[in-house]
Amino acid sequence: MITSDINQLTDHLFRHESGKMVAILTKIFGIENLELSEDVVQETFITAVQSWSLKGLPANPSAWLMQVAKNKTIDALRRNRFALSIDFNDPDRALLRSEYTLVTQMEKLWQADEIKDDLMRMMFACCQPEINPESQITLILKTLCGFSTSEIAKAFITSEDTISKRLYRTKEFFREQKIKPAFPPVHLLGERTDTVLKAIYLLFNEGYYSSHSSELIRRDLLAQAMYLCKLLCENEQTQSPPVFSAMALMCFHTSRINSRISPEGEIILLAQQDRSKWSHQLIEEGNDWMNKAAYGEVISTYHIEAAIAYEHCIARTFADTHWQRILTYYDMLATLHPTAFIALNRMTVIFKLTGAEATLQQIHHSPFIKEWEKHYLYYSLLGDIYSATDRRKAELNLEKAITLTQSDAEKVLLQKKIASLQNQHSIAASLEITFDKKDDNLH
Repeated sequence: MITSDINQLTDHLFRHESGKMVAILTKIFGIENLELSEDVVQETFITAVQSWSLKGLPANPSAWLMQVAKNKTIDALRRNRFALSIDFNDPDRALLRSEYTLVTQMEKLWQADEIKDDLMRMMFACCQPEINPESQITLILKTLCGFSTSEIAKAFITSEDTISKRLYRTKEFFREQKIKPAFPPVHLLGERTDTVLKAIYLLFNEGYYSSHSSELIRRDLLAQAMYLCKLLCENEQTQSPPVFSAMALMCFHTSRINSRISPEGEIILLAQQDRSKWSHQLIEEGNDWMNKAAYGEVISTYHIEAAIAYEHCIARTFADTHWQRILTYYDMLATLHPTAFIALNRMTVIFKLTGAEATLQQIHHSPFIKEWEKHYLYYSLLGDIYSATDRRKAELNLEKAITLTQSDAEKVLLQKKIASLQNQHSIAASLEITFDKKDDNLH
């Protein structure tokens, strides 16, 4: 295998395996030594690239990586046996200090079932309620998803220094509060699981419709978010209808990604998407998760959003979309979680059902206008609404939308809408001149 292929494979494995390693190592070294955990992971993958380039791939690359990481961890523990940075008096770490018990204890810690639980504990640690959502996602990307500081900075269009400071503050919080990766007490489990789920879904949304990257769809973020959500689904302590319905929602959305972007990287709107490219396997999987979510008395926002996504998935064509049913779901969603973004999405459905004039009336009476005016989607919707009645207003709103989005793909789409309006106007003007000339001839 050539070096470029080796590098590509290790990058893929790094995304998938590094979070597991960090979760185990954090338990071993303590979360206050997160840098040491990350160093061991980095050394493991450097060793992999060097070894595989010379000797070729092992039969089981993932198992090979775990064994090397385990050996490097033992070396690190031996080097730091008398260091004050690692608290060997902690009951979880007591057996790691003695040579007589070190190797045996390490074998127990690296068991597959233990690793999944360690990942879960680390997720709860990353999503401490005192940490703001932005820092939660940054920490998840760094520790559990294997993203470098530069990759995170690029994803959120900010400097590496900003990300480094954000991570530093979070790690300092862990040190000061002596946070340990652990499942929360039973009476807090539901609330804390909701916090973790919210962070995972924010991560998914950034992958599905990236607001900070030149790439509209970040498949790496989608894959990591779905992997972490699946861990919640599979763990008996965190299984719940909202978790299952969030997993269903991610499946429904992800089923359509192959039709959302053209080969040139341009956005394809829902009405023009090739539905034969949608993944029926993911739609069926999403439906299975929804069936699992259909118990209990609680209906979460994930339930309703998944129901909306499902309506789009089952429509054979855009014309077959059941907009009235979707509006009913949005009414439920707006009642349960009245946010500006949900209200704006609801307006797009009202526009489909009632037309421009009725939609504008509702927009003008909405309490969310001030918030909408900060977002490009509001002006994009106004551009669509005015496109049939007032070309100049439509163009002005679309131009305003361009100034408010950071997505290159979205800017291209908006520019194409403006060009289409101008083209239609040119054709209409040409027809008008032609008809005028015909009238002159009649006279």
